[in-house]
Amino acid sequence: MDELVASLIAVLLLSLRIAPVLAFAAPFTLLRVPPVIRVLLALGLALALVGGRPEATSAVVASGVSLSGLAAGELLIGGAIALAMQLAFGAILWAGGVLDIQAGYGLAMVADPTTQAQMPLAGTVFAYAAAALFFTSGGMLDLMALWSVSIDQVPMGTPLLKLDIAGLSALLGGVFVLAMGLVGLVMLVLFLLDLVLAFMARTLPQMNVLLLGFQVKSLATLVVLPMALALSGAVLLRILRLALESAPRLLVAGS
Repeated sequence: MDELVASLIAVLLLSLRIAPVLAFAAPFTLLRVPPVIRVLLALGLALALVGGRPEATSAVVASGVSLSGLAAGELLIGGAIALAMQLAFGAILWAGGVLDIQAGYGLAMVADPTTQAQMPLAGTVFAYAAAALFFTSGGMLDLMALWSVSIDQVPMGTPLLKLDIAGLSALLGGVFVLAMGLVGLVMLVLFLLDLVLAFMARTLPQMNVLLLGFQVKSLATLVVLPMALALSGAVLLRILRLALESAPRLLVAGS
């Protein structure tokens, strides 16, 4: 196979490892970027990786390996990386949804114009904060390094059979536990308020504690939530770091 043709095919194949993250994983789904730009970005990044690693990319294509098998493997690798990122942001949104229910905002949903979906109020705040932290802390460079390292850890043409259940379970447990730390301060304040309201309900039965509780807890959430958001930088960064570190371990190679 001609070297130029092999390099072009390698670019197209390697873009399948990159495109799922740009198309389906947060924080990129939180940005309104035209699909054409996403495709061009995936192709450009793949071109840079192929140019820097020809022996592990275009040489594999030139060796005569089945292109359909290579494409399926690259899509699986890209899907695993996208899954890790999506689980991280999904845990953040879940923790925000739990906080909304506890604070009385369970019926208040935010319409996301990018995904055309409804998102929890507090979860949306934390998700966009995590996205901003991802881009400002060099997360895109870490993601490019992950794609580059994945070529060594999971080369093109490696037979991949299934997700590693143990690695997936560890990632799920880690991100959801850390996500609860984001809203822990607010949840503690709301729990203490619930105790106070419970005592008031016992001593002042004539008071409408339910209506008072909604008002007090809503105001308390508005006061404490900015404090929790200001203190959540390290936890958000740890969640993102855990997702990036766990992504290469989500797949098991066949024998």
